[in-house]
Amino acid sequence: MSETEARPRHVALLRGINVGGRNRLPMKDLAMVFTDAGCGDVETYIASGNVLFTAPDELYTRIATVISEAIERSRQLCVAVVTRTGGELAAAAERNPWDNSDTDPKALHVAFLADSPSPESVATLEPNRSPSDDFAVSGREIYLRCPNGMGRSRLTNNYFEARLGTACTVRNWRTVRKLRDLSAAPPSRQ
Repeated sequence: MSETEARPRHVALLRGINVGGRNRLPMKDLAMVFTDAGCGDVETYIASGNVLFTAPDELYTRIATVISEAIERSRQLCVAVVTRTGGELAAAAERNPWDNSDTDPKALHVAFLADSPSPESVATLEPNRSPSDDFAVSGREIYLRCPNGMGRSRLTNNYFEARLGTACTVRNWRTVRKLRDLSAAPPSRQ
């Protein structure tokens, strides 16, 4: 087994690329940014900025900044990058308060935060901001139940970022589960 294969897989979640035809960044180019930064076993999942990779611990601790700066230099795009280890992603998936309920999985989403919000900032979140929707903050994740869809919800990235003072990016529940499974599996060989 090579040194790279022995390393755990991590996940990077980029905010706001390839959404509505804006901030175009082909996944092949994004994968190359990670490879050029020194990451191994780089694999993207769907075209919305999900990247699985391996990296030495020293690189992993600063990879969000390294990737964000590289994209800004090469593409003139200001993109927030939020990371989780495979273990952190698995734990986040386990904590979803609505996963085993009668809620339609299509209504479930997770907002991943770059940093843990302070209790004071969490207290500023309005429980009735989006009346048909629910949210629960747990560590660096916000679990969302939006029966009418995220497009109609007032629980947006911008809202959470403004209130909590940290970068935020949302993924639907299907994507969260797929990334959890991919991060637990050995890297694919392409």
